[in-house]
Amino acid sequence: MKNIIAALAIVAATPAMAQDKMTLLLDWFVNPDHGPIIIAEENGYFADEGLEVEVVAPADPSAPPRLVAAGQADLAVSYQPQLHLQIHEGLPLKRVGTLVATPLNCLLVLNDGPIQELSDLKGKKIGFSVAGVEEAVLQAMLGEHGVTPNDIEMINVNFSLSPSLMSGQVDAVIGAFRNFELNQMEIEGVEGRCFYVEEEGVPSYDELIYVANPDRMDADKIARFLAATEKATQYIVNNPEKSWEIFAATSTELQDELNARAWVDTLPRFALRPAGFDAGRYARFEAFLKDSGMIESLNPVEAIAIDVTTQ
Repeated sequence: MKNIIAALAIVAATPAMAQDKMTLLLDWFVNPDHGPIIIAEENGYFADEGLEVEVVAPADPSAPPRLVAAGQADLAVSYQPQLHLQIHEGLPLKRVGTLVATPLNCLLVLNDGPIQELSDLKGKKIGFSVAGVEEAVLQAMLGEHGVTPNDIEMINVNFSLSPSLMSGQVDAVIGAFRNFELNQMEIEGVEGRCFYVEEEGVPSYDELIYVANPDRMDADKIARFLAATEKATQYIVNNPEKSWEIFAATSTELQDELNARAWVDTLPRFALRPAGFDAGRYARFEAFLKDSGMIESLNPVEAIAIDVTTQ
């Protein structure tokens, strides 16, 4: 009996195993797009995987991939289209997981405005926030309807996408997220309508992905991170209302109608298998960028994306 008591005392005195620390940089402030990350933290799934994850919202949304490339964080939430370009720029990055597995981007117009077909954009103004891939996306979408880049005027509206459209500053905006801007406009009493990029000549892609520096990454830690977010995604799908309550309770800024609506619209787009990926999808988008003149050569899929669970 004394030996049992002594053994129990030793166990009680033994400190808990130290958690492996990770830093994850978001693409923007916390919003429903990041649901699996927040639920994994709140439900203890990271801890179950032996992880302590620091989630950081960036001051500059364009900085996270470059910070990861420089070894200043383990992971960043980024975008598949941008990743292709960044690799061609020489950044040491690879996709190691998927957060949102379908495009969210759309070309947004006023529902009762003059743009009823994409061909109506000839001679019109289109607002954008981030230069680069959006040009290739627009070229593909409009080219199907006889509109060339010379037929439109591109205007940088920074991040005021829906406000610039509602005010009449532009006739359409590209880069609007269908789960946010459509809801935002409806709440403000102005109905918008999306032309969906994947229905208008653009290859489908993963909107939000996790990127890491392949020369510095710890594949085991990342695999455990993805296992935790997979479990969180399953919890969200099985418990949509309860998971929203958990998510919204983390910040008063999330507790409004826009985020509640966006949560519902984003839920079916989360990657159910965040570690897995479709190699053909990455090859097709790489070819699309080359055909659009955005890149001069083709990288093999293994230079763009990997499944860390096989490493």
